[in-house]
Amino acid sequence: MGDLVAGDPDLTCWAWRPGMFGHTGEEGVGEYGGWMAVARLVVDRWLVERRPAPDLADRLVCVWRGDLGSAELPLPDERLDLVWVDDGSLWLAGPETTSWSRGYPPGTTAVGVGFKPGVGPPTLGLAGSEVRDARVRLDELWGDRRARELAERVAAHPDDGGRARELEGAVRRLAARARPVDQVALEVAARLNQPHAASVRDLSRAIGLSERQLHRRCMAAFGYGPAVLGRILRLQRALQLARSHQGPLRLAALAVAAGYFDQQHLAHEVRAVMGTTPTRLLRSR
Repeated sequence: MGDLVAGDPDLTCWAWRPGMFGHTGEEGVGEYGGWMAVARLVVDRWLVERRPAPDLADRLVCVWRGDLGSAELPLPDERLDLVWVDDGSLWLAGPETTSWSRGYPPGTTAVGVGFKPGVGPPTLGLAGSEVRDARVRLDELWGDRRARELAERVAAHPDDGGRARELEGAVRRLAARARPVDQVALEVAARLNQPHAASVRDLSRAIGLSERQLHRRCMAAFGYGPAVLGRILRLQRALQLARSHQGPLRLAALAVAAGYFDQQHLAHEVRAVMGTTPTRLLRSR
């Protein structure tokens, strides 16, 4: 069982990234208007983030920009991201069950807003399952004219800060007519985002829903059922622990702290979700 050295002590920031393209809070995330690097681990170094505008804190977990072509191992998550790419296109990135290759050349700049888990689908008027493991051009969802007008407004800004603010403005307009967020689904996610989460059967009893009802609510809010949601959250928790740990950390200890049965369980799930090993995934820069 090898040691894991988890990063430099001068970390500037890491965001709650219950995924992306982790939650205990937003410590260290760049303040509104200021970008900060998310580069404790190699898998993070393509990305910089900041907090959303204060009036969008209940909708967005972060605003980000980065070089898509430099993302070595894109991290799957249960959230939606609205993304502008520097070829002028706008995309909706859905919740993911595995890592995926973006296929962009190095130097491809993107700016995005990440919705809080469970908040994106009602804000955008769709079910999370409709865009699971999908990157959908916005004109396919909104129609050519509406998507083109937003893309043109974003592209008109001379810098990424202005482009990000334009995307935040789009979220405000969406939020004004959004469906209510499913609070039961958010409670499910909070209960699953613990090192020793309850089984799906025990969770359904605690929530007061049948397992079928629980699965349906999770599919709408997150794109997949509670078992897969728990797997993705557990991986994010392992990444969070690796980012925050100072000095060497044994993978066996990390696995147990994140909620895996043992190091072998961690290795199995990292291989299934990310297609790699824990040692490679959790490399520090």
